[in-house]
Amino acid sequence: MSTTSQWPLSRDGIRFIVPEFMVHALTEHPLTKDCYPVAIGYYPYAFGHRMARQQHQDHLLIFCTDGEGTVEADNASLTIQAGDIVVLPKGTPHQYQAKVDRPWSIYWVHFTGELSNQFLEPLLTAQQNLAILNPASHAKIVSDFEILLGVRQTGYNQRSFIHASNLLKQMLSYLGSNHPAIKTRQGAYFDLSAVHALMQEKLHGQLALEELAEKVNLSKYHFSSKYKAITGQSPIQHFLHLKMEHACFLLDISGNSIKTISQNLGYDDSYYFSRLFKKIMGLSPSEYRQLKRG
Repeated sequence: MSTTSQWPLSRDGIRFIVPEFMVHALTEHPLTKDCYPVAIGYYPYAFGHRMARQQHQDHLLIFCTDGEGTVEADNASLTIQAGDIVVLPKGTPHQYQAKVDRPWSIYWVHFTGELSNQFLEPLLTAQQNLAILNPASHAKIVSDFEILLGVRQTGYNQRSFIHASNLLKQMLSYLGSNHPAIKTRQGAYFDLSAVHALMQEKLHGQLALEELAEKVNLSKYHFSSKYKAITGQSPIQHFLHLKMEHACFLLDISGNSIKTISQNLGYDDSYYFSRLFKKIMGLSPSEYRQLKRG
């Protein structure tokens, strides 16, 4: 695994290296071999903390809970603040350090595994090797890290490490689907939560691509490209899927006609709405309603 920093631990600091025999067991076990931790830690108020690596043999996730730091990688240098998560894939030369005047407090985990690249892929965009995320729930990430750190007090119980490995996979998949903001190389945030809030606000009407792009101060072409790189789908496709999700909800909980539901979602032509619904859901609104009601 990659060498961890030699920052002198404070009384409340934690640095836990998974022993070699357990790493071997995790590599072989069918429930863990795809993704598992090899080192975990917590550095509170990490004054003087710094690290530089030219060789990086595993993936690294750093979650800043307080203070500030800087990270340099992939020809970019970014300031890290409370609530930010740094994603550094293996093989990426990098360096990072705590700010002198406001040193960060960080949780961190080194991990690897047969499918670890695939778990990391949704967190990165456009082949870049550095991502800064701001997850929707900071409390959840702290809680997950505390559970991960619990394995250091289990007497190297393999079942505990199996649980920790699967929690790590859950954390990564959560971040892949719930990072509302991602920091660009220029240090500004691409605020997905603001974009999605606008989509929800306009769910009962129409929404132009220009209006979404304006929300994050980008041209519609740059916005569309950036959005798809982060989420894996176009913004208009996502907006349409939100509408169809809500249509399913209305079909489930109300006895309103298809025409009324269509109008509720901003479609004056109920036949057009029905064609869209069937194209996405695989069955018509009336067929869906019959299916759900048994």
